[in-house]
Amino acid sequence: MLKQMKIEGLLFDPRSNMYILLLKEIKGNSTLPIWIGKPEADSIALALGKIVTPRPLTHDLIKNVIHGVNMKVTKIVIKEIVDNTYYAGIYIDKGDGNEVPIDSRPSDAIAVAIRINAPIFVNESVIEHKNNDELEDWLKKLKPEDFGNIM
Repeated sequence: MLKQMKIEGLLFDPRSNMYILLLKEIKGNSTLPIWIGKPEADSIALALGKIVTPRPLTHDLIKNVIHGVNMKVTKIVIKEIVDNTYYAGIYIDKGDGNEVPIDSRPSDAIAVAIRINAPIFVNESVIEHKNNDELEDWLKKLKPEDFGNIM
């Protein structure tokens, strides 16, 4: 079963020297932290801030190609986690009503989703797999000011 999520925040994790993209269930309380690199975090932050760059970045290019060939992104799905690696798909409708999943890293899929305004879903089994009490406690203690600007 898929659960629709929204971006709750983007923050720096000093323990791992990486960024955390925090997703939260829209109709529920489930959260999913995804550790991502700085380039992906920067791209997501630019899209969230609606900052337009002078030339298209990679995720803007993907959006432009999809629109240029008259296709539509229907959804983003974080499908599974294998050996602590998340797998996602960008689902594209070619215009005939059939969805074609394109394999993607979650950070890239989400960077595209923000630009195209596509819904983000996570397979329930991925959320259930994430069962780290220390992480949950840390995330629950976060305050709004912990979600700073990464730019």
